Amino acid sequence: MDERRHDNARQAALNYHEFPRPGKLEIRATKPLANGRDLSLAYSPGVAEACIEIRNDPANAARYTSRGNLVAVVSNGTAVLGLGNIGASASKPVMEGKAVLFKKFADIDCFDIEIDETDPVKLAQIVRALEPTFGAINLEDIKAPDCFVVERLCRESMNIPVFHDDQHGTAIVVGAAATNALRVTGRSFDQIKVVSTGGGAAGIACLNMLLKLGVRRENVWLCDIHGLIYDGRVDDMNPQKAAFAQATELRTLEQVIEGADLFLGLSGPGVLTPDLVARMAPRPIVFALANPTPEILPEEVRTVAPDALIATGRSDYPNQVNNVLCFPFIFRGALDVGATEINDTMQLACIEGIAALARATTSAEAAAAYRGETMTFGPDYLIPKPFDPRLIGVVATAVAQAAMESGVATRPLPDIHAYKRKLDASVFRSSLIMRPVFEAAATATRRIVFAEGEDERVLRAAHAIIEETTDVPILIGRPEVIETRARRAGLAIRPHVDFQIVNPEDDPRYRDYWETYHGLMARRGVTPDIARAIMRTNTTAIGAVMVHRDEADSLICGTFGQYSWHLRYIREILARKGLHPIGALSMMIQDGPLFIADTQVHHDPSPADVAETAIGCARHVRRFGLTPRIALCSHSQFGNLDTPSGRKMREAMEILAEREVDFLYDGEMHVDAALDPGVRARLLPSSRLGDDPANVLIFASTDAASGVRNILKTRAQGLEVGPILMGMGNKAHIVTPSITARGLLNISALAGTPVAHYG
Repeated sequence: MDERRHDNARQAALNYHEFPRPGKLEIRATKPLANGRDLSLAYSPGVAEACIEIRNDPANAARYTSRGNLVAVVSNGTAVLGLGNIGASASKPVMEGKAVLFKKFADIDCFDIEIDETDPVKLAQIVRALEPTFGAINLEDIKAPDCFVVERLCRESMNIPVFHDDQHGTAIVVGAAATNALRVTGRSFDQIKVVSTGGGAAGIACLNMLLKLGVRRENVWLCDIHGLIYDGRVDDMNPQKAAFAQATELRTLEQVIEGADLFLGLSGPGVLTPDLVARMAPRPIVFALANPTPEILPEEVRTVAPDALIATGRSDYPNQVNNVLCFPFIFRGALDVGATEINDTMQLACIEGIAALARATTSAEAAAAYRGETMTFGPDYLIPKPFDPRLIGVVATAVAQAAMESGVATRPLPDIHAYKRKLDASVFRSSLIMRPVFEAAATATRRIVFAEGEDERVLRAAHAIIEETTDVPILIGRPEVIETRARRAGLAIRPHVDFQIVNPEDDPRYRDYWETYHGLMARRGVTPDIARAIMRTNTTAIGAVMVHRDEADSLICGTFGQYSWHLRYIREILARKGLHPIGALSMMIQDGPLFIADTQVHHDPSPADVAETAIGCARHVRRFGLTPRIALCSHSQFGNLDTPSGRKMREAMEILAEREVDFLYDGEMHVDAALDPGVRARLLPSSRLGDDPANVLIFASTDAASGVRNILKTRAQGLEVGPILMGMGNKAHIVTPSITARGLLNISALAGTPVAHYG
């Protein structure tokens, strides 16, 4: 079975690299090249203007070319992770993979460059000749001690960052993990004894980094395959190893491990045994980082030291020391300020950023990517997970700030806080468009009740509300369940302390609630017994009653169940004093925001419903700081078909004209005419929407609207904000079961905006 599983995994990996086209990278143009004018700008004669500007000032290369966001991943294939000296050509899949990680995690473009040269001096000369093309160099998988020579020669003569990730990337992540391990165990760097195995590039770099963090050189004991590095040893030595030589009669790992606080392994499998772990200091820190098989497996460590703090290089154990936590973001920060090097100050800032992020509350996106794993700061969570989207904002900003403070930034940033917001927006696509809403929400404090308060997404949204807004979350659910799930999710929030709670099973307001509900529904077939049962079991009805009683300002529900089921209780309890559901509006974010309506409320809207939906859409689009341009979509296009949807939209147009609304709208039309002004101009040059695409699409049925919404979500990878329930004065919003914690935070910001004048 294991052999079959291995064969299947091997074939899957080969298929991944071969199909649908070989390799993992391609080159795409970033500018249009559709006609002769484009060609004249991209190449001759227009390209000469950019060339002249760069000749006059070489710094202009970052303005007119891709150099400022371009990294070379360079290797000669002499020390490929887990494979050894396989040569330049065979290393290419690894280098392509590294380039993919740069793009995925930090939107940095890369060329992988495999160089068939084993002489370190000649290799350095080749790399130095690449400087005009690249904004930075990432050296990769070059054997020690050659890698030290190549990096030193390149850094001495090049005016761009040169970073050997096998050395410094590993050292930075180890430094972050060690920082937090010492915090958990109450130790300090200047007090600990470190025993390390492995005298290669990564091992030496990690020890040098620990020295920078405060470890005393006399407390570092380095061993390699021949034993301890000691004064006078001549076998297999180099200057980098010699720097850690100890004046001692001890010669073996077994002799030096006694009382060690931290074991740092970058060597091979089986180097450390449980007997040796037992001789370490109490609550030992074991970083067994050899791949794929560590120096000792975590379960072996725990047989003799159950309270040990353990890190490996593997993803199937907690605390994976993975360079991807570092290298994309340190390069991102360095490139964005035009750094001439990646210095110690920048590396230490990177360490502190990574370590601090692990100590913060885990992000919902990381929790979703690693469902079932412990995500609370402590022995099993010393460093963040690679897919934590906050890494780019925290780490790259720290690196950029350090580059500016240390004087190596050639393009200093005018506003570091704006820079961080931009980075965050690059991963949280809703951030930029939601900013006006969050700013408006900050002007008032509103009480927002969540019907499904036990849902982990709701708990994460509540935590974010507390951290990022002035609103007050109220959660409906059982306190013990909420507390357990919050703790399991690594959230430092507690019921009745950080937020209010309503317990359906035992709340002192229960009688008030069922009597209120009965009073509203007594003549609509609801008896006292039914009212009592609903106020014990129906959290949407409970939340709506709270809003009706002015104990909350807005209700958010719908993380499970049918939209129409939730809408029923909102209509029954809150649709009063002129409020009634107009329609559901979803904002889809891809290249830009596009609003879709009505996706939920009116399955077959009347012309009056459509007109009212358009008016509500216009009001809500303005909440995002946008000018509404509304297209009424149907099968008919500007009267060419006498279909029910066409007639409906034409009548809605007449109603809007009578109302003399103050926004741009037109119809009836197809979606392509709505979104492409060129198509629309050929059909109706006098269209009210003019030369701009529509940003709101209103359809003649929920089937069409929700279908377009779901296509944009699933096939076009659009991000949804909403649905926004229009017409209820912000008293209630019904989300859909697929919503994320970030989506709940966005809808809560909308609910937290004091907008009595909005629909």
